[in-house]
Amino acid sequence: MKLTQIKYEKIGEVAWVTLNRPNKLNAFTQVMLEEWRGLLTKITQDKNCRVIVTKGQGRAWSAGVDLSAFQDTKVEPGFKMYEDGMEIMRLHETCKQVTIAMVNGFCFTGAMEMLMAFDLIVVADEAKIGDTHAKWGIRPTWGMTQRLQQQVGLRKAKELSFTAQAISGIEAVKIGLANSSHPLEELKSAVDDLIEKILPNSGQAIGSIKELYQFGSENTLKEGLEFEATFEMEVMDKTDDLKNFKDKI
Repeated sequence: MKLTQIKYEKIGEVAWVTLNRPNKLNAFTQVMLEEWRGLLTKITQDKNCRVIVTKGQGRAWSAGVDLSAFQDTKVEPGFKMYEDGMEIMRLHETCKQVTIAMVNGFCFTGAMEMLMAFDLIVVADEAKIGDTHAKWGIRPTWGMTQRLQQQVGLRKAKELSFTAQAISGIEAVKIGLANSSHPLEELKSAVDDLIEKILPNSGQAIGSIKELYQFGSENTLKEGLEFEATFEMEVMDKTDDLKNFKDKI
């Protein structure tokens, strides 16, 4: 698969995906979303991949959909960009791998919508994250109004959307939108440290636990409890550790 607006590298059990239009702040185009969707489909089927990290080249994670796209069409249901974006988010939410967004800089509008589909979000203190749909008069279509209120609370979500003001990485952590923030020069090391804490654990268990969390985020507490109580989880990659658990304490 030829990649022109996405870069990809796999190191050990970790896939590194880079949004690569730095001169346009990695704004989404139809080409980028097609490449991202195709690449992600393959990565999520790789049983030797445990973690997927997505970062941005240059000064941004992504500025969102390239506004020039709105000169020709609307990113709405039925259009290719909408469908590709929805599939990218679905893959992040449902794959067995742990997905990490490494946000180095600007992250606006459609990119912020994408961001909320990741399992974990690690940001630079200096990052700028915001919902600018109202600024440009664009209707959210990738789940902004539903995921954002779930992740930061209804009133804070409304404030972010109504004001269209960006927040820093530090503020993103305070409101629960991100897991941690770090000075930009320490961001990569922080992500590496996080990965080192994940990899020793059971990949099969993590994949199953992720499925349980996802179900709970989309259903009521009662339904979630019932789902968890009857969920069948087969974990074979820690059999030896269980037999010799005393040596692991």
